Amino acid sequence: MRATLADLLHNEVNDPRLDAVTVSLVRLSADRSHARVYFSVIGDDERVRSAGDGFTAASPFLRRELGRRMRLRTVPSLSFERDTSYEYGDRMERVFKRLREDGILAEPAEPATDQGDDQ
Repeated sequence: MRATLADLLHNEVNDPRLDAVTVSLVRLSADRSHARVYFSVIGDDERVRSAGDGFTAASPFLRRELGRRMRLRTVPSLSFERDTSYEYGDRMERVFKRLREDGILAEPAEPATDQGDDQ
C-alpha cells in the first residue's frame, strides 16, 4: 500500500503542495477499514500544513486508485500524519555527537570486517 501511494503521489497527483512529499509508513487497522499514512516533508510548519491540505484534497482520488490498483474489496479510509522519526533521529545524532565531543561518550567502534582465514 505504501509503494502504491508513493507511486500515485509522484506520478499521478499534480498538486504542488505534495511535491517532495515522501510516504514513509502505512499502518492498517486490524479490521483493515482505516489506514494511517505517515509522510515526511522538508520545510517549516507552513510547508507541513500545506502538505496536509494537499493530502485532504487528494484523498478521494488516492482511495479510488488504491482500490483499483490493489483490487481491494473494501478500500480503507485514509488519514495522513507527519512522520517525525527523521527529525527525532537527526536530533539524537546531534546529541550523541555533542556527547562524543565532550568526552562523555566513546566514539562508535568500526564495524568488523570478515576477512576469513586463508591458512
